[in-house]
Amino acid sequence: MSTVAEIFSAIQELSLQERCELEALLHPFEDDDWDRQMKRDAAPGGKLWKLMEASEKQAAEGKLVDFPSCDKK
Repeated sequence: MSTVAEIFSAIQELSLQERCELEALLHPFEDDDWDRQMKRDAAPGGKLWKLMEASEKQAAEGKLVDFPSCDKK
């Protein structure tokens, strides 16, 4: 491939996953503060981890309920 048109044509043939991989390759980015906080919260012992454990326990005990409807009447 030597022209932009050929490269563009080849990109059109990529799967969605391959396009995501190409995007990450062409536009890498560092985690920002929010990303780092989310990773800490989702790690074992983090805030989100605790919520996940609690919901799994409720599911195992059959205590989950449907999310309330947003219907406005």
